[in-house]
Amino acid sequence: MSETKTKNVTAAAQIAQSLRQQIEKFETGTKAEESGVVRNVGDGIASISGLSKAQSMELLSFESGETGVALNLEHDRVGAMILGEWQKVRAGEGVKTTGKILSVPVSDDLIGRVVDPLGRALDGKGDIKAKKEYPVEKIAPGVMARQSVNVPLMTGIKAIDAMVPIGRGQRELIIGDRQTGKTAIAIDTIINQKGTGVICVYVAVGQKESKIAKIVAKLEEAGAMEHTIIVLSGASSAASVQYIAPYAGCAMAEYFMDQGKDVLVVYDDLSKQAWAYREVSLLLRRPPGREAYPGDVFYLHSRLLERACRRNEENGGGSITALPIIETQAGDVSAYIPTNVISITDGQIYLEGDLFYRGIRPAISVGLSVSRVGSAAQTKAMKKVAGQLRLDLSQFRELEAFAQFATDLDEGTRKQIERGRRTIEVLKQGQYEPMATEQQVAVLYAVTRGYIDSIPMDKLKDWESGLHSYLSTEKSDLMDKLAEKKALEPDIEEGLKSALEDWNKIFASK
Repeated sequence: MSETKTKNVTAAAQIAQSLRQQIEKFETGTKAEESGVVRNVGDGIASISGLSKAQSMELLSFESGETGVALNLEHDRVGAMILGEWQKVRAGEGVKTTGKILSVPVSDDLIGRVVDPLGRALDGKGDIKAKKEYPVEKIAPGVMARQSVNVPLMTGIKAIDAMVPIGRGQRELIIGDRQTGKTAIAIDTIINQKGTGVICVYVAVGQKESKIAKIVAKLEEAGAMEHTIIVLSGASSAASVQYIAPYAGCAMAEYFMDQGKDVLVVYDDLSKQAWAYREVSLLLRRPPGREAYPGDVFYLHSRLLERACRRNEENGGGSITALPIIETQAGDVSAYIPTNVISITDGQIYLEGDLFYRGIRPAISVGLSVSRVGSAAQTKAMKKVAGQLRLDLSQFRELEAFAQFATDLDEGTRKQIERGRRTIEVLKQGQYEPMATEQQVAVLYAVTRGYIDSIPMDKLKDWESGLHSYLSTEKSDLMDKLAEKKALEPDIEEGLKSALEDWNKIFASK
């Protein structure tokens, strides 16, 4: 009897072992797919029941063929935003989890193309072949993976490169009222990266499609689309797509940074992204507070902008430079969203409407604009001429205010005011006309060393354009040397002084 009992126990143990092995094989060899049902849908948001194991930011597949992203994970339902035509989704239809976190296809083929935030081509040049995908949301590199920002990213705009310098890996905010030239600065910077090896990603959030078409045409005309990706989420796009557009653009930039390349990303603009996020939050019925609009807007932008950095050599050495754009209302920089982004970034370029309408373009407020990287992101030559420039302008502003109430001015004060006015005139620059660094150094050297003091105000533009032509033709060796050395060495400085004196004589004789 005992022998029979032992055989039965052994057989039961073998069956249990066999079942355990089959269960393990089943769990590891198959992928669980969870199904749910749409409870209700409206304005790009779906409420779904039955998806108890869905992950945050997981892609969901609807029966109608549309794609969604799980955002709100509650005990009895999932709140998802629909990426695409939400009108096709109906209450009662099935939904399945995919096991994939929201990602964007990345490839070298993206360069020169106009795509939507999901990586689909919008320019009619055929599909983009991508073998890799990068997650739209990603944790920013840690402190130990970064290095200091000390390599210049030249914008080609005199006022910025001299007084508000930008370095590779920096986050510099462009802020101002609408129609003050914010996008113009970003586009000029993209054009100026031609031939530098910097790849540019321009993310358009809530912009008119006609405006973006003009920008693309201008970039193609300047030969800048060869190093640029346009990520377009237009004014007619759903709020959900506008919300994820900056993260998608950043993921594309990270693909190139991982290859050790330098990337410039323009977010135009984050005010509209915050409005889109507010719409999504309200439709998801998130209670206002730290986890939703308005409290969550700081985290919305900080987790995006913190991904901009300059990595050290051990981590590939690539960089992402971010130029976020924020629109203010009547110049109010103390409003909620502007103060949030100012606190996240490494400085701001503030554009004043009054300056813009007075014809001072770019309308940069020298007093309110700042770069927290400063002269570390300037070449030695630019550093030498820029320090004097900022001092001259700040003295001019004080003296100009004082001179309004004074009747008689001494000779020294009058000269300083005249030089300040000439400096402002020289810092004016046309749109789509970025300037090479050596040209900027030459003209700013002339300004700070008094070579323009005798030039009439109405002739300054002619004097400057003539100077550039003269230097590029008659003194090309000097300019090539300045471009190569990037420093005003004694022989270069002497050559520059001689060239400026000669040009002033030629200009006076005309």
